[in-house]
Amino acid sequence: MYNSIMVKRGAERSVIRELFEYGNRRKAEIGAENVFDFSIGNPSAPVPEELERFLQANRGGHGYTSAPGLFPVRKAVSDYIRTSFGVPMSEELVYMTCGASSSIVITLTAALNAGEEVIVPAPFFPEYAVFIEEAGGVLVSVPTDENFHLDLGAIGRAITEKTRAILLNSPNNPTGAIYTEAEMYALGRLLDGYSGRPQGPILLLADEPYRELVYGAAPVYPMKVYDHTVVLYSFSKSLSLAGERIGYIAISPQCYGAQELFAAVCGAGRRHGYVCAPALFQRAVASCLGKCADLGMYRANRDLLFGALSDMGYACIVPEGAFYLFVKSPEPDAVAFAERAKKYELLLVPSDSFGVKGYVRISYCVERAVIERSLPAFRALIGEYGG
Repeated sequence: MYNSIMVKRGAERSVIRELFEYGNRRKAEIGAENVFDFSIGNPSAPVPEELERFLQANRGGHGYTSAPGLFPVRKAVSDYIRTSFGVPMSEELVYMTCGASSSIVITLTAALNAGEEVIVPAPFFPEYAVFIEEAGGVLVSVPTDENFHLDLGAIGRAITEKTRAILLNSPNNPTGAIYTEAEMYALGRLLDGYSGRPQGPILLLADEPYRELVYGAAPVYPMKVYDHTVVLYSFSKSLSLAGERIGYIAISPQCYGAQELFAAVCGAGRRHGYVCAPALFQRAVASCLGKCADLGMYRANRDLLFGALSDMGYACIVPEGAFYLFVKSPEPDAVAFAERAKKYELLLVPSDSFGVKGYVRISYCVERAVIERSLPAFRALIGEYGG
């Protein structure tokens, strides 16, 4: 017999990926122009010009790098964090990864002992549950408020002796919420109250692939609000490089046992076979740190979709960042609603796997024409509920 846990995981598949594959089949059957695929957060904005020029000029350099990444790249990332956000940072505490997912898996494996708990505000990216389980931990889901912002009371009540970390994602997938500076500093003060524990402080793990995708003020940098912070970053969204899988882990020098944690990160990278992130794209991202794909199209898509769906009678909160619209299902069972939407070739992700019920996620990082063509379908769908 093969590993039964892995067989089960592979057979279940991600709800998002399953819907994405369904969409690919439908596009082959009836034409891509007739399918309104809002399933996956696949960036469609062009890559920045600086990155395009680098890729055109650099065709070599495909050999292995050091396991934690090229030192000049790690230094460039460290320098960028220090100068851009005004926090201490060291290249010795930067580990280049195959995107944010591997950053999370590696860091959880490095930090958790068997049975320790990770607090996660809901809604959350579904794969968090898989990553935490794989690391031997226990996911503790806590609710957010009516606007999907942090409920500090709920977080405080969830902390136990087994709590090792809190995992945050801001801007948030799937809601687009950005946790405010005030609530982040309040969270820092709350966690500071546990800094003297014999088992060590609670870690703040900040999953930040959407940091630059904001429609107002940028979120506060997590290392500014709490010493014991690890930033888990991906260039997938900011540079429209989702398929290239490149990112990093950055451990605050002020974090408890920072050097020991970095050693554990290196060990976890070995365990999972994640050593040596793609060499070409390590160099590529170092050439355009701080740059971002043109986000104007995402703002336009957000405004069009939010405005149109609100006018039709759908209930949703305007996203502050990322490129997702979280819409209240007009019936209690969001899975049933998402299945009904398929009748109109609308591919919407039900919220059950995000840790809450009664919503669907719409990824609006698509061509504007897709949204425009989909609006009659959305209107017909809500019409079935008397909208």
